[in-house]
Amino acid sequence: MRVAVRAGVLVAPDDRNVHSYPTPPLGGVAMYVGLLAGLLTAWALGDFAAVFASPTEMVGFLLAATLMCGVGVLDDVRPVSAPAKVAGMVAGASILSLAGISLLVLRIPFLDLVILSPDLSALLTVVWVVLIANAVNLIDGLDGLAAGIVGIAALTFFLYALQLEESGVLFDGNPGSLIALLTVGVCVGFLPHNVHPARIFMGDGGALLLGLLMAASTVAVGGRTDAPFSGQSFFFFAPIFIPIIVLGVPLLDMTFAIIRRVATRGLKVTQADKDHLHHRLMRLGHGHRRTVFILWAWTALLSGFVLWPTYTGEGDALVPMGIAAVCLALFTVLHPRFRTNEETV
Repeated sequence: MRVAVRAGVLVAPDDRNVHSYPTPPLGGVAMYVGLLAGLLTAWALGDFAAVFASPTEMVGFLLAATLMCGVGVLDDVRPVSAPAKVAGMVAGASILSLAGISLLVLRIPFLDLVILSPDLSALLTVVWVVLIANAVNLIDGLDGLAAGIVGIAALTFFLYALQLEESGVLFDGNPGSLIALLTVGVCVGFLPHNVHPARIFMGDGGALLLGLLMAASTVAVGGRTDAPFSGQSFFFFAPIFIPIIVLGVPLLDMTFAIIRRVATRGLKVTQADKDHLHHRLMRLGHGHRRTVFILWAWTALLSGFVLWPTYTGEGDALVPMGIAAVCLALFTVLHPRFRTNEETV
């Protein structure tokens, strides 16, 4: 943090950025160091010995994470063109796929298991990594927002993968649960420095790193589960669709952003704007902290929607979760109308 300040690498407040004072954007470096510390700890403890028994995947994963974070940090220090940035993300995703962390199978609702060809496997893996990385990057617009959403999503996916392992659906050497757990650790370690008012931003380096971590864990689990359907909850046997649900907030925000920019003449798809979900919530009258809390709450609700049937094999929680969703929606829309601007925080 001090190095960034001394070097003058700061993000100044402007029409798009809603913070109040210049803030260093190099939190991605600290997050990467935290990832390394987590990997070394997992290796030293021996609880994930099966994951490290075949080092190719984890070495490839670390190289991909290094490249993704490096591209983002470079963009934080000296802006990189959009094509060059995408090329860096594609390269990182390609390394991940070549190392073996790749989509091998795909279970589609109401259809049988689809076994992907090597070329299609690599292509879909790269697309998935770039998609998730950009979704996380776009939602990183308020203090603590992206780290909180990804932390909740990663914890959900870790618990989901743990259930698959205990049920014998995943083999012990699958790195998905470890990567998800590392993601949780990185987010929890960074959040105290990033909640409003943030002392440091994760920047593109941190956002792309988190995107790579989430994509890698979901690919490792969702792209390898070929167990036959046994009549249990569909969620249990369609793990590649789980991140689409738990990351629904950033994916929905990214989808709306692309549609909005394509539909607006003179606006490039890569051009930043101030119409993301968090910006709209603040215009409704919610303050900085409450906007972040609302989007965290939606992520937690979606996570519960996934975990309950996974652990119980039943869908009897859909009604209370639906009621909770209605209550949260009413709070989101109506709450600011009953409070003055001075009261919103």
